[in-house]
Amino acid sequence: MTEPVIDVRGITKAFGGLVASDDITLDLRPGEIHALIGPNGAGKSTLIAQIAGALRPDRGQVRLDGQDVTALDTPARARRGLGRTFQISSLAMDYTVLQNAMIGALGRRGGVMRFLRPVMRDAALRDAAETALDQVGLSEFRALRTAELSHGQRRQLELAVALTLTPRAFVMDEPMAGLGAEGSKRLITFLSDLRARTPILLVEHDMDAVFALADRISVLVGGRIIATGPVSEIRANPEVRRAYLGEDAQP
Repeated sequence: MTEPVIDVRGITKAFGGLVASDDITLDLRPGEIHALIGPNGAGKSTLIAQIAGALRPDRGQVRLDGQDVTALDTPARARRGLGRTFQISSLAMDYTVLQNAMIGALGRRGGVMRFLRPVMRDAALRDAAETALDQVGLSEFRALRTAELSHGQRRQLELAVALTLTPRAFVMDEPMAGLGAEGSKRLITFLSDLRARTPILLVEHDMDAVFALADRISVLVGGRIIATGPVSEIRANPEVRRAYLGEDAQP
């Protein structure tokens, strides 16, 4: 069996008496989209923070490409190939689309941007940024201030910024949030194609998108994974239907 790109083993995290992550084990395999779903308060954000390096687990291990990265922070994991997009935009709104993408490419070097003008003259950074913008369909907007983009275009730009890091895997936190029907449709198509190059751990509330995209789904309830499987299996699971999908568990 092919080794997982992301492998979470027995992750546990408590805040006082509240166990937010209860012995969680899941993985992300090459070429797949693995969706993580669950009701509000299920512990999704806490788990993603531990996978991305923003939060250290009390117990358990996170492995990336077979290497233990549990002790590494978020920038170090990014340099190892873990790409992340956020529910809330972290783009620099006063910078152009190209400048944002180039800043993302700079992050792969582990450097700190001190002066924007010298960075903009760096041909390697510019090439990486231009390639990423082309991949997400934003090349024609490269000179536009980011604040002038539509919400959907900003989502595309966030993906471009992450793509400049040439990630081995993506963790995406609600990429469909705030998108209209047409924007969601375009993003679903893009992510469906992207999985062949870069597998995706997808946290998403839009169940139409989840069912359209996911190869596997894990359901998190009360800090525990209660089911993992393909779409058809999760849809038919009585415990999932009762706990999350809000359906009568009777056939």
